[in-house]
Amino acid sequence: MSSSLEELPIHVRLEAHATAREKAVAASDISPGSIVLEVPSMVVSLLPSGKGRRCDFCLCSEASETRLARCTGCASYWYCGPQCQTLHWRSHKKFCKRLASFTASADFQCLEAHEQLDALLHTHLIAEISSNVSSDVRAKQLSTFMSLLPGPQYGSPPVACPMSVGVDVHQSLEDLFTRSGNNNFAIHSHLTTIAHGIFPLASRLFNHSCLPNAAARYVIRRGQPVRMEIVALRKIKATEEICIPYVDPALVEFRQQIFELTYGFSCTCPSCNFLSTLGSIPSLPVSEAALAELDNTLQSFCFPSGDIDDRTLLVGLTLPDLPENLHPVLRESYLLRLTDAFSRSSHEGSYHIALDVGLTVLAVYLLIYPENYPQIGMHLLEMAKTAWNAVIATEHDNAHDALAETSLLKRARVYRNLASNILELFGPEGDPAGPLEELAVLQKLLHEEL
Repeated sequence: MSSSLEELPIHVRLEAHATAREKAVAASDISPGSIVLEVPSMVVSLLPSGKGRRCDFCLCSEASETRLARCTGCASYWYCGPQCQTLHWRSHKKFCKRLASFTASADFQCLEAHEQLDALLHTHLIAEISSNVSSDVRAKQLSTFMSLLPGPQYGSPPVACPMSVGVDVHQSLEDLFTRSGNNNFAIHSHLTTIAHGIFPLASRLFNHSCLPNAAARYVIRRGQPVRMEIVALRKIKATEEICIPYVDPALVEFRQQIFELTYGFSCTCPSCNFLSTLGSIPSLPVSEAALAELDNTLQSFCFPSGDIDDRTLLVGLTLPDLPENLHPVLRESYLLRLTDAFSRSSHEGSYHIALDVGLTVLAVYLLIYPENYPQIGMHLLEMAKTAWNAVIATEHDNAHDALAETSLLKRARVYRNLASNILELFGPEGDPAGPLEELAVLQKLLHEEL
C-alpha cells in the first residue's frame, strides 16, 4: 500500500518531533475559531443508545418529518431514507445477514461494553475496506490509515463479524486491528458522544495535549458522511504545534494511565508534569462541612470578588498556581460531586444553590481546561439558564425582592455573554439548534427585561 498522505491544509505542515514521529505546526498565524482541518469520516459506529433514534450512516437524529427505516436484513440498522441506506449498503452488505448471530454469540456477549463497540467499529472498517468501492478519497484515507503507528497490544486481536474478504484484506487484518483501537474519535453532538469514528488524517497530523490549542467538532448532515472539523481555540502562532485532546482533560487522575494503555505514550504537557510532581493527589475531606469549606476556599482563590463579570478573563489559572490546601479538588470524585449537585439543584428548582455550586464547577473547569474550551462555554450557558429560571421564580414569589431580581438578571447576562464568546468561536456542531440557538433565545428574553 502507498505511504502517501492525504493532502495537507495549506496552513499546516509536518515537522520532526522530539518524541513523537512528527508534529503538525502552523505554517502561518491561525486566528481563533478558524478551521484548521476538515475531513470526512472513513467509518463510523453509532452508540447503542442511538439505535433507532439516529441514522446509522449520517448519524442524523429522527425528526418529525423524517422517520427512520429499519434494515430488513439485520433489523439492527436504521436509515433516514433510501439515499443513506444505499450509500451504506456497499459496506453493510458484507456483514448484514451475519450480524444478528454475531452479536448474539458467546464471543461477543462476553465482551465489556467498550469492547463490543470496538468490535462493531472493526467490523465496519473491514467491510468498508473490502467493499471495493473505487474512490480517490477512500484510497487516500486507507493509505493514511495504514501509515498510522500501531497501538499497544494486549492479548488476542479483537473479534469482528465474520464476512467474506479478499486475500489482501485478510492479510492486513492484524495491521487494521492494531491501528483502529488507538486511532478512533468520539463523535459528539452538542458535546454529547453519539458515536465513534475513524478520521485517518486527523490521527496522523495532530498530537495530544491536555492543554490543546485546537479541538474537534462534527458536521452532521442528512444523506452525507459525517465530517470532522478541527477548530483553533485561540490564536496559534506560526511554527507553533497544533494539538488536540485525545481524552477529556478532566480525567485528571487516570488520563496518564489511559495514554499508556491505549496510545502507548506518557503525556508531558505542563498539566501532566505538575501532576507527576504531586505523586498521589490528597484525599478529599469526609464531612460535608469540610467539603463546603473546600468549595468556598476554591471559589475565593479563583474569584476573589465572589463572582465573575463581563470583564472577567477566563484564562490565566493553571494547576501549578493551585495552593497545596486545594490539591484535593483535583480528585475526579470532587468534580463529579459538584456536577451532580449542580444538575440536581437546577432541575429541582433550588436555583440559588445551583448557582453557588455552578461557580465552583466553573473554578475547576478554569483550572483543568485551556482557553475557550467548549465545555467551559456549555457550563456557562447552563449557569445563565439557571440564573434566568431564578429570575422567573423570583417574579412569582410572594415576597418579591426587586434587588435580588436585578442581581440575578445581571448574572444571567454575564454568564450568557461569556458563554457566547466561547461557543460562537467554537461554532455550530452536530444536530441543528443546540447551544447557539439557546444563546439567541436567552439573549432575546434578557433584552425584553431591560
